[in-house]
Amino acid sequence: MRPAAPAQHPVAPAAQIILGVDPSLRGTGYGVIRPGSPNPVVLAQGTIVCPKDWARSRCLAQISQTLRELVRIHQPTVCVVEGLFFAQNLKTAIIMGEARGAAMATIAEGGLEIYEIAARKVKQAIVGYGAAQKLAVAKMVQRRLNLPELPAPDAADALALALVHVQAQSRFSLNTPKKI
Repeated sequence: MRPAAPAQHPVAPAAQIILGVDPSLRGTGYGVIRPGSPNPVVLAQGTIVCPKDWARSRCLAQISQTLRELVRIHQPTVCVVEGLFFAQNLKTAIIMGEARGAAMATIAEGGLEIYEIAARKVKQAIVGYGAAQKLAVAKMVQRRLNLPELPAPDAADALALALVHVQAQSRFSLNTPKKI
């Protein structure tokens, strides 16, 4: 006689967890949120700080290690990265590209879908003005996520990216993030 097959129970789909990343060599912001009602829930936020005396390679490794750990702990399903911007200084653009590349390679390694949203579109969606100052973004992020304290500027930008992705998933969204 064969043993009875285990009872089949429907498995609820996993809740989406979103990782926002605002890449920079010396201060990469990150924010991890889970959509919820009435407000999304912040699971983690912060800034990957690399001192000025660190070599670029050490900073890139620190960005990768920290993001890898965040992905391991929170198991996000989606990542939203700030889109490219036009820098007047070529050296600055290359350094920013290196930080962005380190972040995106680590995130892709974790199997996440990656989207990018331009900074102006994020500010427009969060504050209502595409050229808003960092403080205005941080205050709106604090309000929308019910945070007890104002998030640090880079973390606020990363949380804003994640919030805009949540907004974009609603049927009332005007902006669709670009999948990369």
